[in-house]
Amino acid sequence: MLEESLTALAASGGAAVVAAMATDAWASTRAAVVRLFRRAGEEQQMAVRVCLADDASLVTGASDAVQARQALLTAWQLRLETLVREHPDAAEELRALISGSLSALPQHERHWVQNNVARDHGQVFAALGGNVIVHQPPPSPAPEPPDAPTTDR
Repeated sequence: MLEESLTALAASGGAAVVAAMATDAWASTRAAVVRLFRRAGEEQQMAVRVCLADDASLVTGASDAVQARQALLTAWQLRLETLVREHPDAAEELRALISGSLSALPQHERHWVQNNVARDHGQVFAALGGNVIVHQPPPSPAPEPPDAPTTDR
C-alpha cells in the first residue's frame, strides 16, 4: 500500500510540474521544485534547476505543448519518486507543491483527457501519466475434436 501511495504521489507531482510549464504558474512551481530538491544536495538541486529550464523550453517551443508535457511526465514522476523514497520527509512538501501548483493553473489547464478506442477484438491498456504493465498468458492450444484419431500405440 505504501508503494502504491508513493507512486501515486510522484505521478501527481510529475503531472503538476509539467502542467505548470509555459503557464503563469511556472515561476512559483519551478521555485517550489528547486526547494523540494534541496534535500538531495546542492549538486542535485542545480541539476534539477537545469532540467526544469530545459524542459520548460521544450514545452514552450513545441508545436504541441500537450504532447511535449506528456513526453516529460514520466521523467518527472521518476525524479520525484526517487526523491521521496530517499527522503520520506519530502512527501508533505510535495503534496503542498501539487496543491499550490494546480490551484495556480487556469481552470482549462487543470484536467487532461485521454481517449482510447479498441476495435475488432482489440484490447486497450492505458494510463494517463503512468505506466501499464500487462502480463498475459500465451493463448491455449485449440482442443482436438472428439472424433480425431488418437496417437497411442
